Amino acid sequence: MSKQVFQGRSFLAEKDFTKEELVYLIEFSEHLKLLKKKGIPHHYLEGKNIALLFEKASTRTRAAFTTAAIDLGAHPEYLGKDDIQLGKKESVEDTARVLGSMFDGIEFRGFSQRSVEQLAEFSGVPVWNGLTDEWHPTQMIADFLTVKENFGRLEGITLAYVGDGRNNVANSLLVTAAILGVNIRIVSPKSLFPEQHLIDMAQEYAEEAGSEVMITDEVAKGVKNADVLYTDVWVSMGEEDKFAERIELLTPYQINMEMVRATGKEDVIILHCLPAFHDVETDYGKQVEKDHHITAMEITDEAFRSPHARQFVQAENRMHSIKAIMAATLGNLFIPKV
Repeated sequence: MSKQVFQGRSFLAEKDFTKEELVYLIEFSEHLKLLKKKGIPHHYLEGKNIALLFEKASTRTRAAFTTAAIDLGAHPEYLGKDDIQLGKKESVEDTARVLGSMFDGIEFRGFSQRSVEQLAEFSGVPVWNGLTDEWHPTQMIADFLTVKENFGRLEGITLAYVGDGRNNVANSLLVTAAILGVNIRIVSPKSLFPEQHLIDMAQEYAEEAGSEVMITDEVAKGVKNADVLYTDVWVSMGEEDKFAERIELLTPYQINMEMVRATGKEDVIILHCLPAFHDVETDYGKQVEKDHHITAMEITDEAFRSPHARQFVQAENRMHSIKAIMAATLGNLFIPKV
């Protein structure tokens, strides 16, 4: 696929890209990972300056964008929530125009999808969505790279996401899997089913790709024959008042070894975009144990540490996939042979 397909484009939501384009980014990520492992330089963004805008704090997204930019020869500049005034003291449009005149590309991790769209509209440079309340597209390239590494393919794989079916990760998995020809199941309480327009969108993509979409509140049905079990935190940033409600609602959807066995697949893998509340070795975990008398939430420690778990490879793959996205949309590529 020609680099012109991506040159100058923003990466805001998976629905903006074709199956072939998403597959290219996954395979390019795989290639860049190999270059990294072999110590082969790949400075496709030499001399470029990258702005990293963070309304929401992050470990993996910040680390991945920073190391990816440096590996590509670019200079990343971190601007945290105390450094930017999007929509507060300065409009998103004005911020976009200023940053676009100084930087060659902009990453945004925050709340509003509209904000990242306006940054792309007015900055004049590629903008990459590091996460909004609606979508998490950079995570998806890493996730499906991890799946491909494990199974050697994507089409025909069945991925069951269990937990809060209405958050940004569930939205992105639903649509991206359908585009890629992966059978996608959202296993969630009915009150947390994805919005109908997203289900309809996924069904449309799945029909074209020959995959299946299942939305169910029945755990046994949803995880049967799944190749991948995927979960995320039960309480997202800004929803800390919902702990008691979510624990009561989502406990039946916790990934544990009983659920792993219920898939009927010995080679099933577990994915989690992290951070995970699988023990009480954090201040957060200790507080949850004190307030709610539990030692794990969306995944048990046994499952998290089991041979099925791939969350740390998945986390590393954030760097490789983000590198691919930035290089494809901003770089003048010359792909070295390995």
